Amino acid sequence: MRSQILSLAATALTLSQIVVGQTSTDCNPLNSTCPSDTALGKTITVDFTEGESSEFSADTGTTMTYGTNGAEFIISSDGTAKTIITNNYIFFGKVSVALRAANGTGIISSFVMESDDLDEIDWEWLGGNSTMVETNYFGKDNTTSYDRSTSPAVSEPQDTWHIYTIDWTSASIIWSIDSVVVRTLYYADALDGANFPQTPMRIKLGNWVGGAADESEGTIEWAGGSSDLTQAPFTMYVKNITIQDYTTNGTSYSYGDMTGSYSSIIINNNSTSTNTSYSAGETVGSNSSSTASSTSSSSNSSSSSSSVPVSSGRSNQPGCLFALLGLGCAASLFL
Repeated sequence: MRSQILSLAATALTLSQIVVGQTSTDCNPLNSTCPSDTALGKTITVDFTEGESSEFSADTGTTMTYGTNGAEFIISSDGTAKTIITNNYIFFGKVSVALRAANGTGIISSFVMESDDLDEIDWEWLGGNSTMVETNYFGKDNTTSYDRSTSPAVSEPQDTWHIYTIDWTSASIIWSIDSVVVRTLYYADALDGANFPQTPMRIKLGNWVGGAADESEGTIEWAGGSSDLTQAPFTMYVKNITIQDYTTNGTSYSYGDMTGSYSSIIINNNSTSTNTSYSAGETVGSNSSSTASSTSSSSNSSSSSSSVPVSSGRSNQPGCLFALLGLGCAASLFL
């Protein structure tokens, strides 16, 4: 999650909006040898209306509640952020979340995928804006350019349930809202792959105060203004999440070197005590067609079930030499 931008006034001679990374990692495999990451290796659907899930852990300082609307990320008057993180990693995959963003000026709801070497793919919602959501990405915490975000339109994200999807392979990242594609990023378009997120990731869901008094001027400006915590609580709801790991033949992932390239990732299989790595140029993963679907899955809290399809495959992207064998399965989200 990127939580700072410099003020427009400070960047008048450069860019109109600059994002500064503020992420951290317990061990960065680009700098040292780190423990392997436990692989999800399958597809799961978590229904938060049934309560806490063993697939997630709460971040420090986070206390969660659960109800008929699922997981409740409640920011109270103390302004403490609320975040839960998957225990396992995916190495390319598809993640779909049924979510209602928090309202409130300066309140930021987020759905983030992040790796140990600080590759990152984001959805972020501004509580004071009822017409859009922000998409963004970062490669290896690289903030040398600041023109990566987009702001696709979405109707009343604080009051209406929508399904937000990230479909991530070695060839592309596709962001979709209610099965309609709103952005596609190809590997070559991310600084010839240098800024393309491509290492095993966990999923983070959270709600935080971008308009807090102790945030920088730029962060407050980006968040839409100062937050009035006397108006709390501000609550983000997540009803359910489906996570598909496109790599299903391993139990953990480790970095074979310090390049941060997907071709260096080793897939460890404990059952056979053998390691398998993808070859450079191989298309890893299977994602949706770039043709936008005309089917909408948005609903309110009284809606019945709605299906989120997962494609069984797609042809190679330019520059990729091989297709990954047989990955794809259907998953449903229930609203």
